[in-house]
This record gives sequence, C-alpha cells and structure tokens, in this order.
Amino acid sequence: MRINDILERALERTPITREEAYFLYDNAPLQLLCSVADTLRRSAVKDPDVVTWQIDRNVNITNVCKSGCKFCNFHCKPHQEDKSFITSMAEYRQKIEEAMKLGADQLLLQGGLHPRLGIEFYERLFSQIKKEYPTIRLNALGAPEVAHIATISGITTRETLIRLRNAGLDTLPGAGAEILSERVRKSISPAKPSVRDWIVVMHEAHQLDIPTTATMMYGHIETAHERVDHLITIRDLQARKPEGSRGFTAFIPWVFCPKGTQLEREGVSPRFSATEYLRIIAMSRIILHNIPNIQASWLTVGKDVAEIALKSGANDMGSIMIEENVVSSAGATTRFDKEAMQATIHRAGFKPQLRDQLYNYREL
Repeated sequence: MRINDILERALERTPITREEAYFLYDNAPLQLLCSVADTLRRSAVKDPDVVTWQIDRNVNITNVCKSGCKFCNFHCKPHQEDKSFITSMAEYRQKIEEAMKLGADQLLLQGGLHPRLGIEFYERLFSQIKKEYPTIRLNALGAPEVAHIATISGITTRETLIRLRNAGLDTLPGAGAEILSERVRKSISPAKPSVRDWIVVMHEAHQLDIPTTATMMYGHIETAHERVDHLITIRDLQARKPEGSRGFTAFIPWVFCPKGTQLEREGVSPRFSATEYLRIIAMSRIILHNIPNIQASWLTVGKDVAEIALKSGANDMGSIMIEENVVSSAGATTRFDKEAMQATIHRAGFKPQLRDQLYNYREL
C-alpha cells in the first residue's frame, strides 16, 4: 500500500477504503495530508478564497438529562430540582431579541434527555417561537434527543421528526455523535441512545430532506482507528441519502474538554495537540468526499490552530456563538465577536463571508 497512490485516488474524489484510511492516518506525513486536503477544499467549495461563518445563539431548553454522559458538567439528574431548569418563553423572547440585534438568524436549541418532556412540549415550544419570530430558523435537538422524545411519547422517530418539522424545526444538528463506536458509547454515555439510533435518526432526517450536520468529539478514550471508523460511518450514511436531499451539510470535529468532568475524575486526560487536530481536519476532507463543508472548531482548539485548519481542509469557522454553556462548563474559554471572527479569517488569508445554516450567503 502506497501513500501517494491512495492520495491520488482521493484527489479524484474516489472513496478510499477503510484500510487505506487507517494507513493514511497512521503513516502519511501531516504536511502532505494538509496539502492534499487543501486542494480538495478548493475543488469542493464554490469560492476557494472565501471562509464562511455564522451568527446564532445556543440556547439550552433544559439541563435535566438522564443520559449520564461522563464528559458533561452541564446536566443535572431529574431528581435535582434545586439545580434544574426549563427555559421559559419569556427567557426565549429576551434571548432571541438580543441575538437578532447582533445579526443572528438562528437558534441552536439543545437540551437533555428529560424524562417528562414529550413531543407535545416541543411542538408547543417550536410553534410559539415561530409564531412570534417567523424569520428565526430553528437548528434544534440532536439525534439522541429525537430518539428519546420518540420513546417517551410512544411514537416512531420518523413521526417525531415529521411532527417537529411541522412545528417549526428547520435543521438538525449533529449533536450526540461523540465517537460512533458502541464500545466508546457504553463507557462515556451509558444511558444515551445507541450509535444505531443516531444513524437511524439521521438517515430518516435525510429521507425527509431535513438538513443535518455531523460532529465528532475526540481526544478521550477512543483509538485513532475508531476516529477513522467514525468518518467512514458518516461518509457511508451520506451516500445513502436520497437524490436531491441535502443530507449532511457539514462536519465538525471538536476536542474533548475535561475540566471537572467524570472522565477527568476517572483519570482520562485530553489527548489534544495542534498537529493531531490538523491531521483530523485533513483526514476529514480526504475521507468525506461527499460532504462539502468542514468546520474549524475554534471554541475547543483556539483561534491560532483554527486559522491553520483553514489551510488544511476546513472552509468554515462556524458561529460566533452568542451563548454556549455545555462545552464552556468543561473548560473551553475561547470567545469571538463579529469583528474578531472576520479579523481571524482575514489574517488566515481569506475573505470572510457571513452565511446561514444551509451555507447561503448573508449580508451583515
């Protein structure tokens, strides 16, 4: 097996095999991977001199969650009534109006696996937000939340998605993927819906032409080859989407933040280095030939590394995140405003372009 032969096939946008991907990840020089990934980026996007970014607000519906994820400090158990909350409509109004004044066109709505919030709760919430703020897009929930809502409501995940869409859901974020390995999931998210559940919900969303994103949280107990397996799973799932469906619009890898988490207490230290992150970005572009956008996760790796990622296969910097609570509670401290986002993109040698969730360009 030869590195250059595999990369030649990748440059032709031919899917590489799992074994070839393992071999590249283990053996290919980082500089070569980044160079090939940058070439692929240029052919995948409509304007290679542009880096896109977004303005949205991440609002947590609730912090009650029964999944027991060992990497999350934000959640509380259902019985911890002194610590729990469900965001009120008055709070949504305040947060939405603040965000719209800053140019936001979207809410990223996420919560937890609350044992008492079924489909009717989310239908009422989404419908009310859309009634009062019809121009705000809802990028809401995640595959585990959809599977959980379906279970406690006694309906299928497909019906759940249809009802959520009818109530105002626009897109589905890739939350809850972590590493798509049952071994890893059983260890770090013991009560979360399974890897198969994540895959089924995402495929059903694609069948219904609900656009989604895909994520990967790495740097904890997973192996390097499990990272590759995760990418192959996402690529193959994208290949199954119906013709005309947008499927996964982007892939976002981010590094595990350990501060105060159960994983940290169990002795798991984050395995992060700039070079490893860039290898993942480059391999994402090389493997995910059928997903157009790769996002640099500045929140967990910092601005300087994110800049380099833009020349290593990434073409998007994500959102300025007017509000973010979950990853920040585990130690992520980087912050951006509109000016800093655009300055960072300029400094990397690109033209910043505001976008919406579907990568349509917006004006500031």
